[in-house]
Amino acid sequence: MSKTTRATQTLAKAGVSFTVHSYDYDPGAERVGLQAAEALGEDPSRVLKTLMAEVDGKPVCCIVPSDREVSMKKLAAAFGGKSASMMKPADAERLTGYHVGGISPFGQKKIVPAAIEEAALAETLVYINGGQRGLQVRLAPKDAQAALKAIAAPLIA
Repeated sequence: MSKTTRATQTLAKAGVSFTVHSYDYDPGAERVGLQAAEALGEDPSRVLKTLMAEVDGKPVCCIVPSDREVSMKKLAAAFGGKSASMMKPADAERLTGYHVGGISPFGQKKIVPAAIEEAALAETLVYINGGQRGLQVRLAPKDAQAALKAIAAPLIA
């Protein structure tokens, strides 16, 4: 497995301090984020999942703890929209250039507005997908927010 991806290159170019962690990705896992947390021996609240969604038909990226669900109402409100829905996996792959299970918010093919769960900013370090299945980057959540120019908002149900 390569530890250099578009995501890690983007973070390095932005001067963000991070470490790379790989784990055995289970393609049959019901919830990829929880499987990653377990494989890394981390609390699921510190392993954040990257979800691609649409607010009023426009693509957005949201980053939330792997053990929580996104509130579509809160997601829409965070971006000043009326409605939100999850993006179809094929559309998410085409937009980001990553495969489902390995979608990182960093280094996506098309930059879209991003939001990070505000509660995650209280953590010292978090894990976020590093651009391929079985690869996570560990970094300060405020660094992730800054690199993405993400808004912090309550996103979880």
